[in-house]
Amino acid sequence: MSDAADDLGRLLAPQPQAGLQTRSAQVDGVTDRGVNLRIGDSLMLDVPCSEGYRRRQAGDWVAVTKSARPVVVWRLGDDPGETTDEEIREIAADTATDLQVVRSVTWGTGAPAGTGWQAGTTVHARKNSAGKVELYVQLASVSDPSPPDPPTRAPSPVTVTPTSAGSWRNGRPDDYVNNPMQGDWTGGGNRRGAWFYGTKIAAACSGKTVASMNVTFTRARGSGANAKRPLHLYLHAYTSAPSGQLNLGDGPEELLNLSVGARGTVALPASWRAALASGTARGLAIYAAGRNDYMGVSGGSITIKFSA
Repeated sequence: MSDAADDLGRLLAPQPQAGLQTRSAQVDGVTDRGVNLRIGDSLMLDVPCSEGYRRRQAGDWVAVTKSARPVVVWRLGDDPGETTDEEIREIAADTATDLQVVRSVTWGTGAPAGTGWQAGTTVHARKNSAGKVELYVQLASVSDPSPPDPPTRAPSPVTVTPTSAGSWRNGRPDDYVNNPMQGDWTGGGNRRGAWFYGTKIAAACSGKTVASMNVTFTRARGSGANAKRPLHLYLHAYTSAPSGQLNLGDGPEELLNLSVGARGTVALPASWRAALASGTARGLAIYAAGRNDYMGVSGGSITIKFSA
């Protein structure tokens, strides 16, 4: 039999913790390598994530492993209710049922079998403004009224990408940087950056009613402080990069705050999307003074949604 003192010592000795050990943290920004995490006053950059953590966004509370190389393993909070493939098929089937569509196409040398058929004298076809084919059957006489026209649907969303981008400093293009930048880190002069789209934005909106414009940016690594800083956004009126100073239009709007490496999407104000849609403004710019909000930014794709 074992000694009672030995048994008591084993019982009281610290036991190794079994299983996965985690702690909670809040997502500060989503990057192309993972996420930036805020734990207390510390900011951890580019923490990798498991495949189980999907639909990542800033503000999420997550579980992160306690290790020398931490990994985000899951999101904390309510079940996001992710739609399954079966549910998606059911929704698609319901939607298709609500629309007037051709149920079948057959042909032959004789008359069709069954009741309810009407003899057509001429078939007319056209392609509408959305590029869809429409058929009209001209009848000698009507025994059953035609079904109603299908409901009018809004045009599909369009994503417009920049044709070029750059930065300006001291009244001329800055050849030392590739990305649009704002602010001044070294005392050499405040930078202003811009994205150019030619006439693509106004062309995409022509004849349509714009419901929203969302723009996506990514903050470059190695530029300024790691913590979140605001983008100071402006409009500009250029279809391409000017050879002299880049003049700024309406702004600034501080619509988005990004930590280093983080990506974010934000809706443009109604007045801005109206100006871009009409062509009175042509693109977006950033500008800030001093070191506090110094950063480089890439991206600039604009997704436009229409209501009619």
